[in-house]
Amino acid sequence: MDVEKVFHMNGGVGHTSYARNSSLQKEVSDMVKDITLEAIQELYLTTTPKSLGIADLGCSSGPNTLSIIKDIIEAVQGTSRKIFHPTPEFRVYLNDLPSNDFNSIFKALPDFSKGLSKERNDGSASIYIGGYPGSFYGRLFPNNSLHFVYSSCSLHWLSRVPPAIYEQGKSINKGSVHISESSPPGVSQAYLKQFQEDFTLFLKSRSEELTVGGRMVLILLGRRGPDHVDRGNSFFWELLSQSIAILVSKGEVEEEKLDSYDVHFYAPSRDEIEDEVRKEGSFELDRLEVLELDQRGDKDNESYGTSCARTVRAIQESMIAKHFGEKLLDSLFETYGRLIDEESAKGDINPISFGIVLRKL
Repeated sequence: MDVEKVFHMNGGVGHTSYARNSSLQKEVSDMVKDITLEAIQELYLTTTPKSLGIADLGCSSGPNTLSIIKDIIEAVQGTSRKIFHPTPEFRVYLNDLPSNDFNSIFKALPDFSKGLSKERNDGSASIYIGGYPGSFYGRLFPNNSLHFVYSSCSLHWLSRVPPAIYEQGKSINKGSVHISESSPPGVSQAYLKQFQEDFTLFLKSRSEELTVGGRMVLILLGRRGPDHVDRGNSFFWELLSQSIAILVSKGEVEEEKLDSYDVHFYAPSRDEIEDEVRKEGSFELDRLEVLELDQRGDKDNESYGTSCARTVRAIQESMIAKHFGEKLLDSLFETYGRLIDEESAKGDINPISFGIVLRKL
């Protein structure tokens, strides 16, 4: 499956859309907001550019991207007033894969503009916003055109399913959609190698696009230690595998379909991130924070499992529907939510994220 052509968050504003099922991602972003704003303010104070280039990589189609962009712009405006410096113009680049629903973002721009603080000595801010479709695993922007890069809940998605898990066109990871206890040892190594390749390419590409001293704030799912299988992010994929297996046992899905489906996801450890940053050599790691969300339902009083299932559906539906067909979606994610609730009743599921600040050398 061609990830770049198929993978996208559910568009629109319907019941299963990403726009209505991304509160967990917003919560993680909010946990890092102080770090994000501190990084952009430090950058502005040390460079004071007349035109500030900002990119959100993996912006998706919901309200989260414009929320953080608004916070970033207002933080710079406030800093410029404090130092009696003219507020810069803002060049904002919103990036995601070509299949992303950019239209919903553009439709929200008028309200976004109205909501911005415009208290400037020389009039309202000049803000230029554009969509930049394409994979961030490669170049997207001209040399030295960016000052600040933000990417939230995106870099754990690989550019592809690791090709090394296939032998003669068939996956060696039978019965699982990701790394599990039953996976052959080569599966975890293949995923690690793909992450190393992708993350290094991401860093190299951004190093050419960022000015010297530019900052990146990256938020991505991770894991605590060297073990690839735990009751963290990998456990959610184990439960998804079990949910599909239940449909197989009912005759609703062919077993071969489960055996041949693998997700393009990898939750790195802290050491793996630090190693790639050091080896690539273009950035200084200024900060790396471990973030953990509480287990609870959402504002609509849904259970934790139902909330998680809706979130995963909004993210994975395009891939699952392409491989298995659309008819099983409701049944699959109902089962998935139930399994998450059953497991969380037995003991905590503890997925973690990392909040990272990098400075261009």
